[in-house]
Amino acid sequence: MNDMSIGLRPTATGRVVLVGAASSLGAKSPGCADGPRTLAAANLVERLRARDTKAAWESILAPQPGARADLLTAIGDFNAELASHVYKHVRAGDLPVVIGGDHSCAIGTWSGVSLANAANGPIGLIWIDAHMDSHTPADSESGAVHGMPLACLLGDGPHELTLLREPNARISPKHICLIGVRSFESAEHWRLARLGVRIYMMSEVLERGLRTVMNEAFEIVSSGTSGYGLSIDVDAIDPTDAPGTGHREPGGIVARELIEVVREVAALARPLALEVVEFDPHRDENGRTAALVMDIVEAGVTSPRTAHEPSFAEIEQQFAAPIYEPFPIVLTRGAGSYVWDDAHHRYLDMLGGYSAVSLGHSHPELVRTLTAQAQTLALTSRAYRNDKLPALLERLAHLTRLDQVIPANTGLEAVEAALKAARKWAYRVKGVAPDRAEIIACAGNFHGRSIAITALSSEPQYREDFGPFPPGIRQIPYGDAAALESAIGPNTAAFLVEPIQGEGGIIVPPAGYLVRCAEICRSHNVLLICDEVQTGLGRTGKLFAAWHDDVAPDGLILGKALGGGLLPVSAFVARREVMSAFRPGDHGSTFGGNPLAAAVALKTLDILERDHLVERSAELGQYFIEKLRAIRSPLVTDVRGRGLLIGLEVDAARANARDVCESLQRHGVLSKDTHGTVVRFAPPLTIEAAQIDWAVERVQYALREVEIRAAAG
Repeated sequence: MNDMSIGLRPTATGRVVLVGAASSLGAKSPGCADGPRTLAAANLVERLRARDTKAAWESILAPQPGARADLLTAIGDFNAELASHVYKHVRAGDLPVVIGGDHSCAIGTWSGVSLANAANGPIGLIWIDAHMDSHTPADSESGAVHGMPLACLLGDGPHELTLLREPNARISPKHICLIGVRSFESAEHWRLARLGVRIYMMSEVLERGLRTVMNEAFEIVSSGTSGYGLSIDVDAIDPTDAPGTGHREPGGIVARELIEVVREVAALARPLALEVVEFDPHRDENGRTAALVMDIVEAGVTSPRTAHEPSFAEIEQQFAAPIYEPFPIVLTRGAGSYVWDDAHHRYLDMLGGYSAVSLGHSHPELVRTLTAQAQTLALTSRAYRNDKLPALLERLAHLTRLDQVIPANTGLEAVEAALKAARKWAYRVKGVAPDRAEIIACAGNFHGRSIAITALSSEPQYREDFGPFPPGIRQIPYGDAAALESAIGPNTAAFLVEPIQGEGGIIVPPAGYLVRCAEICRSHNVLLICDEVQTGLGRTGKLFAAWHDDVAPDGLILGKALGGGLLPVSAFVARREVMSAFRPGDHGSTFGGNPLAAAVALKTLDILERDHLVERSAELGQYFIEKLRAIRSPLVTDVRGRGLLIGLEVDAARANARDVCESLQRHGVLSKDTHGTVVRFAPPLTIEAAQIDWAVERVQYALREVEIRAAAG
């Protein structure tokens, strides 16, 4: 926002008081009446308080059921009540935030503000809306009541809805700016133009930029007024950002730009009141619009961060142990395949929490399941049984075609359980001499970072300064079945292998490799244990990656996606013969198998099956791979993978894959390199083909950007 010389002073700080206007009397869709209650339950107040803002929900007002037969009179009565509440808070020095309902509630909001502030002078009003809201019964083609509030505030509406009856109490047209209009009736356009309301059509917003338009509008509403208000209709926002509205007209204001300019205007002068309307939770995909409304409210009423206040990144840098080097963005929320940062930029998530977020971020069914179970019973420890774990154990045994399960939390814990099971089996069943059992693993693997698992790794950095490591570990090349047969000895307990190496660079082994490994293990009485923490539960286009070769391992390790991206949930599943070596007390976990995790995992498996996400992964994965392979760039040496686990290899002599990922981030796509050579893609299995097309286009931009930078030296 440009510097401006204005004669407007901020209002008294006071409290932020939220008032719900739960009315849909004038709306086409009744769902918006539930918007205030949805946001009240979404911890909006707690979020404002976290920013050192005194905030509280005052009330949620609703029309009296059956009190009036006449629609206009019923709306008028409701707005009169709303106006009295707003009036009370403005007079007390509070900042009222009205959450609607249909936009007819604006009559109550701004009548209350105008009357309470009348002694101080007129108020200005910035009205952000896709429509002009200036119908009257005499000239409206549609007759929509929700399209009449601005006409009523200007004194031209039906008398039942006009609360500001004294001409000097009405809001002056010259102090009103209407921003973002892309749909209107000719009569209302004529009315507003005749009265002198400044109208910024969406075409002008696009041409001049929202910041410039808002800057100019702020000058208009602040010149000669005692304060200003903000009325924001969600339908002014592009529906790809805000699907939760009754009017999903194409185009509109980009959400992050709106939030930024609202914050900048509020920093110049705190509004007298803020109003956000037409949020319909029943149309809101993955809670995206609810989160957006909360962002708008926060931007409009909280104090901006001071220059000396450290950023999230600076705080993390100071207090976090230096074991990660994250990309320089701070993510604050996610919905579906998208995430947003603290500057409200949106990104398409192509990393998916290293395959953990398979159902998309904050899947609404999973969130409801988690919330309901958390309010019932979250943790018992395994000292007691609970009513959710048995169903999960049975489900996993049937899905994997195995017999028994050790529930755990992280993938690392499940791998540790598998290693302990293999060694116990070797001593108790196979007859290996005490403390002589061996585990074979592959170079390039990533099974975790505990001391024992690090002993399996071939990555120097993972091992440096962490020894001594436990004995009994052997390592062979990945994809070489003959090397496995040569390495097996009389003390070999198990061969631990990833069907596709993820951290290793999305390495797909040669055809028939896993089949041959299974044959070798059977002939030598060695357990075949497949680590499917990254590849399991549909990621590669089969429920388990081992099933691409029809291999039935002796044990499967699951994690990441099993928790639906909400909770850490993992499991080791194996044949009964393997698990029979255990006795009570041999292994355990306080949180493993807790009812909260079990409920979420069961719902995750339900959704995976119901929505055919395994088949979807196979289909869209092949589509994605073909699109990437069609890219013509000298930086790309290979594209490989299965399902929606894909690696794009970069020519190390020309560029670093991290540079490509950083460029992708600037273009709105999140990914992560592995070892500086491969850009990996593991998006939610719910991703759409159109989103893949958009991502591939951004990959082309990023590669070209890195190529030009590399050529320039």
